[in-house]
Amino acid sequence: MSLLLVLLVCVLTCCGQLCQKQAVECWKAPTPLATRRKKAFSWLVLAVATLGLGLLLWLWALQLLPLGVAYPMLSFNFVLMALVAHFFFREPLPRRHMVGIACIVLGVALLGVSL
Repeated sequence: MSLLLVLLVCVLTCCGQLCQKQAVECWKAPTPLATRRKKAFSWLVLAVATLGLGLLLWLWALQLLPLGVAYPMLSFNFVLMALVAHFFFREPLPRRHMVGIACIVLGVALLGVSL
């Protein structure tokens, strides 16, 4: 249960970061200023909501897990963000980056085994 909670925190944090990125993309769009403002503001409100919910769930997770176990598991955010940035925003994902992601996954898996 607690591990799923940390994973949910990672997903919510990732969603919040994506909403922030989308707000910036809306702001850059070649549309009227009022339209850009409205869209960007909507994305930022959604970002605050997802990050806020993630914070509340994080506090709950900290009640269930030792900080030394829970905090390193947030490293999954790096994995999620790299993959999402690659697939949604077409950002490059070089081999060096993929090796780093594999190291993070291995490290978090080793932490999970100790539970």
